[in-house]
Amino acid sequence: MERSSIPKATLGRIPRYLTFLKELPLDTVRHISATTISKALNLGEVQVRKDLAMISGAGRPRLGYETEVLIEQLEDCLGYNKLTFAVLVGAGRLGRALLQYDGFEHFGVKIKAAFDSNEQVINLDSKTEILPMNQFELYCKENDISLGIITVGEGSAQVVCDQMVNSGITAIWNFAPCKLQIPDGILLQNENLALSLAHLRNQLSHSGVMLNNKL
Repeated sequence: MERSSIPKATLGRIPRYLTFLKELPLDTVRHISATTISKALNLGEVQVRKDLAMISGAGRPRLGYETEVLIEQLEDCLGYNKLTFAVLVGAGRLGRALLQYDGFEHFGVKIKAAFDSNEQVINLDSKTEILPMNQFELYCKENDISLGIITVGEGSAQVVCDQMVNSGITAIWNFAPCKLQIPDGILLQNENLALSLAHLRNQLSHSGVMLNNKL
């Protein structure tokens, strides 16, 4: 199955499966069943079977899956063997928080550098370099960057988006609360944090759970 057709919920569980399998003694645990995985991770057995079927097909009766093969298939699904290189523009609080998150590589994405127009946040010694915007286009082209992450304010987002497109970036993950204009052929994923919070609050209200008025 193509990675793009795998549901987000399933993709979210794959790192858990992978971590568990990699902790097993592979010289003795040569096969693993969906039942064993579900019990170890406290997940529903039916759900685990469905997840693994999307990636590896059905396990063999009484044997389950070949452990090493399953590990390879899960890694391939997450893009372990071919990382997608990304850059982030906007090294404010949200941007720096994303830079500190180590989980992106579990999904085949590596943020190679961040950029900002504020000289005071430029940092070449941090875990991920924060570079000035005047180096952006050249850096993207020299480092085969295909994914851009926008964490600037609404007023600057379209300008940054245009710079990304002009630099050869073909996929954009946008955290700015605005609608971006992009040319055909560019992938765009919007993340509106305020809208997500409002949706969660609405669900809580309808579920009868009392909200703290200080939220």
